[in-house]
Amino acid sequence: MGHRMRTLPTADLDNLRVVLVATRNPLNIGASARALSNFGVQRLRVVNPYEVAFREARSAVGASALLAKAEQYDRVAEAVADCSLVVGTTAAIRRDLQQRMYRLEAGGRIIKRQLKSAPVALLFGSERYGLSNEELSHCHWVLRIPTREEHGSMNLGQAVAVCLYELVRGRKMALAKSAPEGKSKSATSAEVERLTQALLKVLRESEYVNPRKVAAEEKLRRLVRRMELNANDAKVFLGMMRQVAWKLGVTDKDNG
Repeated sequence: MGHRMRTLPTADLDNLRVVLVATRNPLNIGASARALSNFGVQRLRVVNPYEVAFREARSAVGASALLAKAEQYDRVAEAVADCSLVVGTTAAIRRDLQQRMYRLEAGGRIIKRQLKSAPVALLFGSERYGLSNEELSHCHWVLRIPTREEHGSMNLGQAVAVCLYELVRGRKMALAKSAPEGKSKSATSAEVERLTQALLKVLRESEYVNPRKVAAEEKLRRLVRRMELNANDAKVFLGMMRQVAWKLGVTDKDNG
């Protein structure tokens, strides 16, 4: 295409992490890497890719260097630990979603504002199943590309490209005011997860939740993320939970 696009400042794009979760086809990872390179995004992360040889995908035309340095993780929590905003993507077909859902254009505006001050993770699930409920529980909210109801899902590489285009287009229309001087930065996903685990430990010890129910952990994780805590508030809440745990006689190396 011959026309030029206004793009986000390089510093803003450096804050974006595209995370591919349990991708089955290495060609889709290559196509996604090519899309990142097209739009100037350099941080690609993969979680449990189905095929280890994905780094050699021929579909990464012009993006082999970006693909070679893709960061690989075993768990979503590790892949988003440094991010203050985690956004999942979904086709929303026959899904009982527990998070708020935004259409691409509205969600894109929120992401662009956040990118000015802190890292953001944009998650894409496997081609066959999308993001699981457990994977979605790490997200603050979810994003949907508006497609026709009769054919709602998109190829993974195409979905990545469409989302990134939305984030780089029309920058002058999406400029946001800078954060007020002295305002605390948002809590990272790792900080929020530490708080989640500390709270879960206390709730299990008090028998408020059943320790064998995984759904309780997912529900709690979503609840804590809806609070949109800043770093200072997350630290205070974590201190509270540790004190309660100490009073209950609960010991945990991660909370110590």
